[in-house]
Amino acid sequence: MTQQSNLAINMHGISKSFGPIKALVDANLQVERGSIHGLVGQNGAGKSTIIKALAGMLKPDAGSIEINGKTVTRLTPANIERLGVHFIHQDRLLVPTATIGEAIFLRNEPGFGIFVNHRKMARRARELLKQYFDLDLPAGTLIQDLTTAQQKIVQITRALAQNASVLVLDEPTAALVKREVVSLFNVLRRLKQDGIAVIFISHYMQEIEDICDTVTVMRNGTDVGVVSPKTTSIDEIVRMMINRDVGEMFPKRTVAVGETVLNVSNLSREGHFDDISFDIKAGEVVGITGLLGSGVKELIHCLFGLAKPDSGAFTIDGTATNFSSPVSAVSRNVALVPEDRRAHGVALSLSVRENISIASLDRYSRNGFVTPGPEKSAVDGFIRELSIKTPHRDALVRTLSGGNQQKVALAKWLSCQSKLYVLDEPTVAVDVGAKIEIYTLLNRLAAEGAAILFMSSDLLELVGICDRVLVVYRGELTHEFQAGDVDSDRLLAAASGARSQTGRAAA
Repeated sequence: MTQQSNLAINMHGISKSFGPIKALVDANLQVERGSIHGLVGQNGAGKSTIIKALAGMLKPDAGSIEINGKTVTRLTPANIERLGVHFIHQDRLLVPTATIGEAIFLRNEPGFGIFVNHRKMARRARELLKQYFDLDLPAGTLIQDLTTAQQKIVQITRALAQNASVLVLDEPTAALVKREVVSLFNVLRRLKQDGIAVIFISHYMQEIEDICDTVTVMRNGTDVGVVSPKTTSIDEIVRMMINRDVGEMFPKRTVAVGETVLNVSNLSREGHFDDISFDIKAGEVVGITGLLGSGVKELIHCLFGLAKPDSGAFTIDGTATNFSSPVSAVSRNVALVPEDRRAHGVALSLSVRENISIASLDRYSRNGFVTPGPEKSAVDGFIRELSIKTPHRDALVRTLSGGNQQKVALAKWLSCQSKLYVLDEPTVAVDVGAKIEIYTLLNRLAAEGAAILFMSSDLLELVGICDRVLVVYRGELTHEFQAGDVDSDRLLAAASGARSQTGRAAA
């Protein structure tokens, strides 16, 4: 049994309610010194709330918090760092025009009298980067000139410069490429050896298995188990999170395929993709994937009027189309759910109701005025169907979790009753439960006769939900796989241009 004295963090019996909503119910989080501890759960499971309680951003209604063996009765964002707990947020929150030294010693600058000792600050910053990460970076380098991974390291170094004993990393790999993830994990393992405790929050279950010693699983506001990913499979951890078997992740459907909705013929855009041809029929879910720089993103943009092709053509319902703008695409019943939902998918300052109905106000309007009854009824229906976790329909979207923001973006286009849905990484950075709800929704759209183009870098979900999968390699559509005739290994081989790939080439 874990010795109490070895706990860096001991949160016991934490409860927190927001009106009638119980965000935490008698929840526990215990993290040993010198360990990497995962925290997983669906959006709305309570992860963010318990971390905000640790950060002093929320005051629990009940429960106790101990940090390094000492009970803390009053936590605030101002004093939590003095207690040795530092938070590395998903958004890097660094000043782009600051130097590395300035970023590391912000509000803690070495000096003499009232003056900052810039030379000492630069020397100490280089020493810390070399000591902890074996990284040799000039301390005068601007933050904006660093890679994403290097910026993450600067954040961690700032914490270490203030004698951090606990690091809380929230989705730390979301913006990193694979090479940078490997580098970050090496850093975390070194910190663990130095006795630092790490709380690692991630939706990427493979990373949880790779880096974590133990994992707290949360569901419905409480912890439902603490397990070791070395002895407990990912499938079992996911089952604990969603309270259902992983085999249910990809709900099956049987849909009669109809007429061609989208036909793309010899479409090209110089420097991005060349001579792309494919079609999608009513009732089909067609996946498309490719590595970074393959041209898939630019192809998606052309199909929605965000960019113009140089040659080729595409038709919607047999009618030649060349969208000059997203407005013209929407007028032809084409919907795009973008990857960056916060920037392009939802309006954060508007309510859930306004976001869902904004693209289809004509359906709820008479003589230029919105009829509140039908609008509210339709919005409430989408909230129920997609299990959008919101206090009420008029809550601001900025207050929702990422997965629920994604559901709002989907609901916005559902309300338009579009014929073609173009989905750009619709499940990125959302939890498994939300993914299942999105997959179920896609099945319903297909059953109602919609055509769906599903772009994803998650090869397992492409295999699990698509009728066909298209692979783009260096701007060319090189392979087309049928459902049941492909696995993630073959998709990866095709996307990376492996010579051993034997998948059937696209016509």
